[in-house]
Amino acid sequence: MGEYNQPANDSPVPFAQRPIIILGAGIIGCAAARQLLLQGFDVTLVAEFLPGDQDIRYASAWAGAAWHAAGGISPDQRYLQAVTHRILLKMALEPETGVSLVDAREYLEQQPTPDSALWGKTVVSRFRNLSPGEYPSEFACAWAYQTLVTDPTRHMPYLKQQILKLGGRFIRHKVDSLQELYGMFPDSGVFINASGLGSKTLADVRDDRCFPERGQNVFLRTDQCRTMYFRNGQEYTYVIPRPYSGGVVLGGVKQQENLSPDVDFEIARDEIARAHRLAPEIVPANPPESAISHIIGIRPSRKGGFRLDSEVHGSRTLLSAYGFGGGGYAFSYGVAEALVRMVEQAERDNVIL
Repeated sequence: MGEYNQPANDSPVPFAQRPIIILGAGIIGCAAARQLLLQGFDVTLVAEFLPGDQDIRYASAWAGAAWHAAGGISPDQRYLQAVTHRILLKMALEPETGVSLVDAREYLEQQPTPDSALWGKTVVSRFRNLSPGEYPSEFACAWAYQTLVTDPTRHMPYLKQQILKLGGRFIRHKVDSLQELYGMFPDSGVFINASGLGSKTLADVRDDRCFPERGQNVFLRTDQCRTMYFRNGQEYTYVIPRPYSGGVVLGGVKQQENLSPDVDFEIARDEIARAHRLAPEIVPANPPESAISHIIGIRPSRKGGFRLDSEVHGSRTLLSAYGFGGGGYAFSYGVAEALVRMVEQAERDNVIL
């Protein structure tokens, strides 16, 4: 008989029955939990904020949440967005998900560069270059296509219900370090850090590239909410439809290291003016106060882009997925599927002796 070598992660609990522990219950953590649960894994989420919370630090509750191809990203990152689009497209068939298929018009102040968002035409439907007479003359070019928008007020509660229905668990708890999390789940071997801005303050992460970025948007109630507008360039502006909420989100602005929960009315007026210039048929120059409300959220941004990787520390595998800034929803399910593959690799390493 050959000698039996114990696996590195020696636990009386079989690997498949040890919960995968996710730190953070924003869109990244919850999307990952759903995809893992669909593959039969046991999942527990630990977080300070949970779906349904209204704290400005819980960015997933306030996001613009449009699927928009990002420029200046790698082929692997593009594929994460493409996977997200594929999964959201299926979700758009179910109203309870809060995902809608809408028309989009994108205006560019300058001709696109080689690494622009133009790659998105391989993913979206009905893409076409607009003729000069179809868009304002101040722009260099413009595109039309169909895309997806997600209403966070519906999608996060939907995700919470899905996770619970599939057997996942939520624990509301603020941890100060990953070591504290490990101590809470001694039998678990795979941990996912999806803590967003929390990665800046976790004692054993201290990622100084992470920083808070304040976003403030205007929500305008209107029945003209089936077309999205983007302006790319110096006057970056968007009008994002919310068909299920009966309005549009107007933006945008990014304010580093600003954590104020108070509405800056100068910013709000500027966003309305910019949105009116971009889409006058949707946004009037002076909408009535009764049709306006304000959205403030703190984006979990990271210098140099988001982190998505896997590390083995002794008997544990630590996956990191944070720092998505304003792109959390556009990358969400692609990142979730990437995390599933990483967890499956950890499973293989533990069960194929």
